[in-house]
Amino acid sequence: MVSSTDFLSGVIEGFYGRSWSLDTRLAYADYLSESGLNTYIYCPKDDLYLRGRWAEDWPALQWEQLQQLSGAYRMRGMHWGVGLSPVELYREYGAIQREQLKQKVGRIGELDATLLAILFDDMPGDMDGLAVRQAEIVSDVCDWAPGMRVLVCPTYYSFDPVLEQHFGRMPHDYWPQLGREVPGACDIFWTGDSVCSAKIDVCDVEAITQLLGRPVILWDNYPVNDGAARSNFLYTSKLAGRPESLRPLLSGHLCNPMNQGILSLPALSGLAELYGDGGLDDAALSRILGPRTWERLSQDRRDFEERGLSGLGRRRTSELASVYGGLSGNAALEISQWLRGEYAFDPACLTL
Repeated sequence: MVSSTDFLSGVIEGFYGRSWSLDTRLAYADYLSESGLNTYIYCPKDDLYLRGRWAEDWPALQWEQLQQLSGAYRMRGMHWGVGLSPVELYREYGAIQREQLKQKVGRIGELDATLLAILFDDMPGDMDGLAVRQAEIVSDVCDWAPGMRVLVCPTYYSFDPVLEQHFGRMPHDYWPQLGREVPGACDIFWTGDSVCSAKIDVCDVEAITQLLGRPVILWDNYPVNDGAARSNFLYTSKLAGRPESLRPLLSGHLCNPMNQGILSLPALSGLAELYGDGGLDDAALSRILGPRTWERLSQDRRDFEERGLSGLGRRRTSELASVYGGLSGNAALEISQWLRGEYAFDPACLTL
């Protein structure tokens, strides 16, 4: 069992599409710490300097904002880190690419991050020796970042067959080989039996733990709503279907939130109940979202979650947009913008 001080609980900002503002990211330092959660990992898919242009340095303004984020979480004694997605680096990892990665890891180290995630998710994986090459990359990162805890997201991060449909057939023995080759101190992410798991059972976690030979850290894709189908909905019900009996089997549990940061808090209250002190209770949510918005959302949340924009219809969405547009605060703004289609899924975001 992982000790309570080593167990990571909180948020991984790892979704596609419209990402959070700096103000929202900074506010989460308070929301998470007040709830007894301890972790925030920055890896929005629209940050090109973590993905398609990963070998380049961040522009000055963005670097300054990352320094602000690191300082805010460090001041509260929390884990803060960065998720780097070096796109298909494992296909060609020679001297030039190795030096580029070393420089990037060194730059991230200047942020005083306690966590560094190397993310191989959502990339083609049908190649021989995939696990060995990925483990080589991770081993180098561990050597270059001795003061950081290194986490890894595999290319195949769930039992869900949809991953092979999109990214090619998984190489034989991929998970056992990855577990053997990746340094033992590294955490490996897992999303559950599905990419977006409605529930996560002990037997599912035990199965992947046996294959990898180590505990996993849950990358929980709830309440994330960044895809073509899920962007039609707002998921504000409390995280459920994750029993307390999972805790001894895990090295951490991080939720991937919605594009709407403030509106993700009601869902994250379930995570706070599992691992924190329950600080995101009804009174706290009313204070953060605004009493009138929280009261109104309590009436509409089932429609937002089950019927979605397409089910509500144009007339109803227009009426509701006017209602929430007349309320104050960022939560009401996020709802009204969603109702007006400002968070509509754009397939182009997948190519960044």
